[in-house]
Amino acid sequence: MRITTRAVRGCVATASLTAAALVLSTLVASPAQADPIYDPVPQPPIQSGLGLVLDEYAAFPKSEPTPAPTDVRLMRHARINALVELPDGSGRQAVPDLNGRLYLVENGDPHVYLDVGATFAPEFFSGQGLGQGFGFVTFHPDFARNGRFYTVHTEQASRVTETPDFAQAGTLFHGIITEWTATDPAADTFAGSRREVLRIGFAGRVHGIQQIDFNPTADRNDADYGFIYAAVGDGGIGVRNTDPQNMAMPHGKILRIDPRGTNAGNGKYGVPQSNPFVGDPGALGEIYALGMRDPHRFSWDPGQGNRMYLGHIGEHAIEAIYEVRAGDNLGWSEREGAFVFDKTATNPCDRILPLPADDARYGYTYPVAAYDHDPPPNWDCTSDVGVAVAGGFVYRGDDVPALRGKYVFGDLVDGRVFYTEASQMRRGRALAPLYQLMLFDDTGRKVRIQDLSGPGAPGDPNRVDLRFAVDAEGELYLSAKSNGKIWKVTGTRTFASGAVGDTRARQPMHPTNWRPVTSDKWRFTGEQVILTEAGEQRPGPRRPFEYAVLTSGPQFGAVEVTAKVRLDTPVEVTNRDVIIVFGYRSDTEFYYAHLSTDNTIYPHNGIFKVDDADRERIEHQWNGVRGAPPAITDARWHDVRLVHLPATGEVAVYLDGSRDPLMTAVDTTFASGRVGFGSFDNVGRLRDLKVRGTPA
Repeated sequence: MRITTRAVRGCVATASLTAAALVLSTLVASPAQADPIYDPVPQPPIQSGLGLVLDEYAAFPKSEPTPAPTDVRLMRHARINALVELPDGSGRQAVPDLNGRLYLVENGDPHVYLDVGATFAPEFFSGQGLGQGFGFVTFHPDFARNGRFYTVHTEQASRVTETPDFAQAGTLFHGIITEWTATDPAADTFAGSRREVLRIGFAGRVHGIQQIDFNPTADRNDADYGFIYAAVGDGGIGVRNTDPQNMAMPHGKILRIDPRGTNAGNGKYGVPQSNPFVGDPGALGEIYALGMRDPHRFSWDPGQGNRMYLGHIGEHAIEAIYEVRAGDNLGWSEREGAFVFDKTATNPCDRILPLPADDARYGYTYPVAAYDHDPPPNWDCTSDVGVAVAGGFVYRGDDVPALRGKYVFGDLVDGRVFYTEASQMRRGRALAPLYQLMLFDDTGRKVRIQDLSGPGAPGDPNRVDLRFAVDAEGELYLSAKSNGKIWKVTGTRTFASGAVGDTRARQPMHPTNWRPVTSDKWRFTGEQVILTEAGEQRPGPRRPFEYAVLTSGPQFGAVEVTAKVRLDTPVEVTNRDVIIVFGYRSDTEFYYAHLSTDNTIYPHNGIFKVDDADRERIEHQWNGVRGAPPAITDARWHDVRLVHLPATGEVAVYLDGSRDPLMTAVDTTFASGRVGFGSFDNVGRLRDLKVRGTPA
């Protein structure tokens, strides 16, 4: 249940902060009885044919946590956590390393500007918790004149004598916002003074103060100018933590403060009178928005109304992007995304429930874009599935026109990079479609971010710890802790977009131009190629049971195949399929695209290679659990287009006129061959076949 501003005003009109917390906890209703939802976001991100071209921009020295960690996820090359440009016109960029150092980067060359860890030693602590240490830095928009910038770092509570301004019971760590004033803002190393602004106590080792920032779209005459936004997590102390809905606590909130004011409780900062809860009895005036678990990264879109977008890391199932406005309640831990979160569920697998019929009365704010965890079938519903959103930016730069207007973000753990159109991210509407971007290095080679970032942590080799950044011109950067490197997005490339050639196969539907494996299982009408009987497994490597190869015309190197296909096997059969053969050299040497109703087992719905051995899955969409969305689930005709470019090994399969490929692969085993059509043990048909390309 959401506690609205009105509810707070009505229920705690004369209460103290402690009493307010008690009242709020009693207002939380038990979730309505409903069937759990196990696939809350059934539409996975769509594979885009668009890819980012990444050029290495900067590399940072190896650093070590303090004290030495036992968590392998903290054993990184350098725990670089952000990149921000100094607002002084110098082009310098600042990069914080969680292990303590603040770097300035000039033309891709980093040097230490300030050692935050050493300044606060021995209290400084970065050896436990994924966000502990020196987490973020932001520069006052008038830094060039006043020299002020602000940092967030953590200290172990048992080592300090300071009392937090706000604290959870059983506090273990403090998150501290510090103001620094440089004597010479143009200097290459820091010299000057510092003062503490705000200190918050957390009872857990994760979900602390994740980001602090000024609104870069606010100019000097704007009411938002010079105010700091701080994303404060819930402390990571469990799903029954009520602090995100407790208006007396800053935990699980975005705060908005005036670092130069003095009207806060500690006298070290100000509470803007325009904040949404100022004057509400029992509520902290610092609160800008509430109801968050781990508000990881936020940014403003300098176009379309300067909207603020937040990447919010979920608990059980939902990774979400929110458009955040003053006074919003995102619902945690009564809601996860746009679903009821049942904290009391006996079975932890049953925590996600549908919204109640009267949900509108609570006034929660729900995501504008989201994806779910898609855990493996044997998931125990409690262990980490290795998925967490990394908030990004709406691209408004000039160097990469294809990205303009797209909100680019990703998954910080597995390194996937996504986009959605900012124009489609609208509150109160259906989730904006998500697209997964490809990545290319500066030679044009398709890569995963892991190929660029190197091995992950010991025991967690695929963990990237991906972050996003933009510079003052709006140009986009990616970074990884794995090897402490930053890459700049210098362009885009469309996968499998090279020329295939203009030679066409003549009369591809003529009956005499086909050679089937088993003649009496086929019918060739001149208009259709029909597989009338299911194939049977043959001796030799595991491969499609029955297919027919087009024999007219040359063997093709680069080739484009277009056709209409239909599955005649009844739709009740889940493993129904047809295949498009390409690069055919012999019965044990060829590629094929498997178009199936099922995408949950290794042999189905993918791109495969048969190379004198059992078929091998080679496409990018298979993640070990499922592949691309099912290709054919009905009895209708479907348009298929397949492009194969042997020079680069790129293969793309498109369905029903989509500009985005259903499946993609890179393999250079077979440089040429013939095309064909068939199945494993189903029946189906093909028509309107066209083949064009470059003769081998």
